[in-house]
Amino acid sequence: MDVKIEPSWKEALKDEFGKDYFEKLTDFVKTEYSSKQIFPAGSQIFNAFDQCPFDKVKVVIIGQDPYHGPGQAHGLCFSVNEGVAFPPSLLNIFKEIERDLGIPYPQSGNLTRWAQQGVLLLNATLTVEAHKAGSHQGKGWETFTDAAIRKLATEKQNIVFMLWGSYAQQKGAMIDASKHLVLKSVHPSPLSAYRGFIGCGHFSAANQFLETKGKDKIRW
Repeated sequence: MDVKIEPSWKEALKDEFGKDYFEKLTDFVKTEYSSKQIFPAGSQIFNAFDQCPFDKVKVVIIGQDPYHGPGQAHGLCFSVNEGVAFPPSLLNIFKEIERDLGIPYPQSGNLTRWAQQGVLLLNATLTVEAHKAGSHQGKGWETFTDAAIRKLATEKQNIVFMLWGSYAQQKGAMIDASKHLVLKSVHPSPLSAYRGFIGCGHFSAANQFLETKGKDKIRW
């Protein structure tokens, strides 16, 4: 099956594309896009991979679902298109960066600038129906994104994995913490952010770790 995804990821994940689950997932996604309003745009489904090649990954942040409101999602978890108001979780991420590193809030919630520095902003599920959170869960995306995380965790070392909330922590359970830096906290959503996300220090911790491994730190 020919999947339009960045070449190094296409090679890394080539075994997935011929599997039954992926063929069923592809059929499902094609039908959904042809009959409903689905986010993100079809060309941006694999944007997290396209912006952050396999060999460039330094940090992995795991989200759950794309945003399901118009104009928000563009294939990077927690990120929104230029000119879109910051969703609550993203606002809390910027609050923690300001508290942790003294970096003021950015003008834009578009995190492509992170992805291009080596931050894989990976949602567990890569598509969603408009206004229906979780509508594409359990269709095969989770198996595919598990494969991507497993590939990084087993074939690379010294990656920073940021696991925010119980869902991300379960998804990251396979990661060997002796090979990588695994940072865990509650989710940055308003429901939980002040129970440990604000104050977690993950952004400075990630940069300190990367520098000790001879890598450039992320300009958060």
